[in-house]
Amino acid sequence: MALLHGLVALNNGAGYSLTLHVAHVNHQLRPNEAEKDAAFVQAAADDLGIGCTVVERDVGARAAELGKSIEEAARVERYHVLERICIQVGSDVAAVGHHRDDNAETILHRVLRGTGLRGLRGIPAKRSISPLSDVHVVRPLLGHSRREILGYLSDEGIPYREDQSNASNEPMRNRIRNVILPQLEQDVNPQVRDALVRLGEQAGWVEEYLFETAQRAFETLIISRNDQMLTLNAAALGKKSRIVQTELIRRAIVSFDVGQQDLTFAHMRAVLDLASDPSSGKRIQLPGGMLVTKLYDRLVLSMPTEEPRETIASEIAVHVPGRTNLPVRRMELICEVKPVGRAPQGDWRSKQSRMDEWADFEQVHVPLIIRGRRSGDRFWPLGAPGSKRLSEFLIDAKVDPDERDRVAVLCDQLGPVWVIGHRLDDRVRIRSVTRTVLHMRARQLEDERDRGGA
Repeated sequence: MALLHGLVALNNGAGYSLTLHVAHVNHQLRPNEAEKDAAFVQAAADDLGIGCTVVERDVGARAAELGKSIEEAARVERYHVLERICIQVGSDVAAVGHHRDDNAETILHRVLRGTGLRGLRGIPAKRSISPLSDVHVVRPLLGHSRREILGYLSDEGIPYREDQSNASNEPMRNRIRNVILPQLEQDVNPQVRDALVRLGEQAGWVEEYLFETAQRAFETLIISRNDQMLTLNAAALGKKSRIVQTELIRRAIVSFDVGQQDLTFAHMRAVLDLASDPSSGKRIQLPGGMLVTKLYDRLVLSMPTEEPRETIASEIAVHVPGRTNLPVRRMELICEVKPVGRAPQGDWRSKQSRMDEWADFEQVHVPLIIRGRRSGDRFWPLGAPGSKRLSEFLIDAKVDPDERDRVAVLCDQLGPVWVIGHRLDDRVRIRSVTRTVLHMRARQLEDERDRGGA
């Protein structure tokens, strides 16, 4: 409620022009009380004249299905729902109400569970809501304490509801909030929450440095990559410091859309030990079914697949301008760059076929590559109200399952530009201010067999 009214106040009194929509997830864990919470949220949104979406999820059943705790299943379902609502209403930001005390509790909880450096940074102020998603979670209240927030609600006369399950000392997170932290404040350090948050901030600085270092080094380690397999240069990896190696391995694993919450320090250490092992042929299994295999001087990360399939596997550099061959699809891509004044008038408004497309070249971040689709790929289909997963787009477009596995994706440095033969990304569409256009034409190549050759 503090977050909602604070955002409304920014619009009304601070000159902001935020478009707001309220989302609430009923986890169906507290009969009667959960329904009252949902009704309270709906009424608050109605009073403010703001749209509201209330969604119910049977988290108890979902937890049993996934083999996860109630808390973890609730978190997964909640953020999945928030992402879907953002896409439906055309938003790329989901603002949630975590505060400074939540952050201190999270950091202490992770310390007690044996976190690594990454976990010490606590709750991020901003992050992608899911791997490779265009929707971001932001936490505007993260710098404010619970006491400050309650004071604001009291001063402004804003009603709110308290989740009664917070009073229980189960699970561990509640015990930290209700018992452990108050005891530490009384017996050890009255400012323990601030101390924990400062520790998280410093861990975040180190993490940012490691992220930037790994980002520069990661591409240089890649020997080959497709949607099911990533091969790294194990010898080059071994020359990095141990902490940079860990970040590089984490980045490699996450590139397959594997949930980070299931990865432990033991998993990461096992991968690093495997990479440095002089023998060949050993392998280990990670959460999500991922296999990591050491083959001579290569480290191969692979995801399980039911059957081999033909894909646009490797990344193929695209000539701009020029012609690029795609051997697997027996296809050729022709790219031409033209000033608007020299481009045939109206060409980009009347495509000759689905294999013919025009883009605003100034919005394209070269170099370009062509590759197969990857788990978690997202783009904004031209004409759609917002971004969506590429897999969902292909399903909605009723593309044959075999063809989905063989789709060719033209990408620039920011992601998909054109799902060839299907749809352009909205961010590169032709605009009234466009001065230079990129004309892309894909055509089938003749095969020797088609001409009766050997």
